[in-house]
Amino acid sequence: MLRVLIGVDDFSLRQALEDIRKSIGDPASLLPNTTVLDGRTVSPEQLRNACETVPFLADKRLVVVEGLPERFEPPKSARGKAPRRVERAEEIKKFVDIAKSVPPSTELVVVGGDVKVSNLLLRELAAVGKIDSFPLLKQPQLDRWVERRVKTAGGTISAPALAALVRFVGSDLWAMANEVDKLVLYTSGRRIEEGDIKAVVSYAREESVFTLVDAVLESRGGLAQETLQQLLRAGTEPVYLLAMIARQARIILLVREMRARSLSRNEIQAKLGLNSDFLVRKAWEQSERYSPARLRELYHRLLETDVAIKTGRLEGEVALDILVAELGQRNAPVA
Repeated sequence: MLRVLIGVDDFSLRQALEDIRKSIGDPASLLPNTTVLDGRTVSPEQLRNACETVPFLADKRLVVVEGLPERFEPPKSARGKAPRRVERAEEIKKFVDIAKSVPPSTELVVVGGDVKVSNLLLRELAAVGKIDSFPLLKQPQLDRWVERRVKTAGGTISAPALAALVRFVGSDLWAMANEVDKLVLYTSGRRIEEGDIKAVVSYAREESVFTLVDAVLESRGGLAQETLQQLLRAGTEPVYLLAMIARQARIILLVREMRARSLSRNEIQAKLGLNSDFLVRKAWEQSERYSPARLRELYHRLLETDVAIKTGRLEGEVALDILVAELGQRNAPVA
């Protein structure tokens, strides 16, 4: 039997794969009867051999091919050469023929990530087996998913807390599941409130870093100093805080440069390897407001401060105080 799992919601996709594993039989007997192949390099012969191998002391075996659909994504340019297209068509036919002839004793699962509906391999496999797609959840589906996750973990959550949690974490369900588990443990049986989100969720602290970066870039010295002191009182280490500010300045610069090349928000998120919708959204907004000159000034001053701390010329908190005071008093050349 053939199953195809595709989509950028890796959490739900992996849960579906685990459900398939459980449906086959005893995990102990399945372990020696499971083969995982790299779809980027596997040959049709290797896949056929894996599928036709007889199960060892079990009724069934599982063959998982990771990343095979990506190998046959349509070319970005229309300049592809005819011989290459013919070769790809022949290779696709070989893989599809294998999928058609999978013996009853083998479960074949093809796994793909962010692939297009025009994918050359998927179009052929659609007639052979079942294709399950796992796109990123959007509201209100994401809200319902979080509520179910909280309930399953043994907790409850208020509407404002739910809204804040979704705003901070976004549709990365791996991160969301981790944050929900932390919150349920932190609240110990009482309802999760908005204050708990700010106290526990890692992205909530990053929002304060965004506020600090905004205040510095806009020369709002009072707000910059107040935000800095709040972060320090909350236990944020100066070196960590400096690294977070530098990271954000770098991300804003990169987002601005990629937007100039007409890349979409999803493309930028993939290239930067960012899982959080919140981080990408904030960087996108900030890239519109500040000039490259102002961003580079901030980035280089952060580097100077980092050197001052690491060489022992200044204590961490003192160095950050000086940095924020100096940048917060200048006239920012806002774009």
